[in-house]
Amino acid sequence: MSELSPRDFYDDLAPDYHLMFPDWDASIERQARVIDQLLGPSLGAGPHRVLDCACGIGTQAIGLALRGHTVIGSDLSAVAAARAVAQAAARDTHLPAAAADMRRLPFRSSVFDVVLCADNSLAHLLSARDLDAALLAMRRVLRDDGLLVISVRAYEEARRTRPGVTPLQVCDTPEGQAITFQLWHWHEDGEHYDFEHVQLVPAEGTWSVRVRRTTSWALTRRELTEFVAQAGFTDIAWHPPATSGFHQPVLTARRPRSCSAPSRADGTHEP
Repeated sequence: MSELSPRDFYDDLAPDYHLMFPDWDASIERQARVIDQLLGPSLGAGPHRVLDCACGIGTQAIGLALRGHTVIGSDLSAVAAARAVAQAAARDTHLPAAAADMRRLPFRSSVFDVVLCADNSLAHLLSARDLDAALLAMRRVLRDDGLLVISVRAYEEARRTRPGVTPLQVCDTPEGQAITFQLWHWHEDGEHYDFEHVQLVPAEGTWSVRVRRTTSWALTRRELTEFVAQAGFTDIAWHPPATSGFHQPVLTARRPRSCSAPSRADGTHEP
């Protein structure tokens, strides 16, 4: 299959990204509320300095800014980051955002209370080397005792069954219903898959079919826990959707006050 890089994929998807949500503004509010509830027990009420290092068009970053946090966004896609800035301004809030690779974050060390990486963005890092680089970059920009927040797909069942298609996502638009789904093509290793992100968008009584392609790494929660611990984070905890209210499992972890050499020990505990 012909592949696009993640940057090309999200540059092309950015104008249509909101069509994956039945109500994007409702999702902005709900997701920020849930993330806020995860921050409180570790950091207090805030406001906090938050880096959303995979901000996309601003789904989490805008909501957190509207809740009073000081948020900076970055994303591999300059087109998505620019839309995040514009959408925040349209909602009377301020969100500076820039194009940046999460493996090489262009921010000073120890400046953020929170680093957020949501919506399965880590899955676009296809090797242990790239994932290590991203996690170490996130640790570097966090202050001592700062909080890492990551959300990913729950891949355990998918790794076993290798599904070929995702459930439909439907969004009502003034022209009619827009439909989004993905077609997955698994690699022989059973861990990586190419996918076609398909959107059917109503247009003048017919459909505009928009297909984007890229690749993901279906990391399990156990595997991601090991990478996060190896990068030197502690107090690693998983928050499942049933208890957090978020649409994906969420990992939280701390940058320790004295950041010693990374350990391979698994520091997981249940929240």
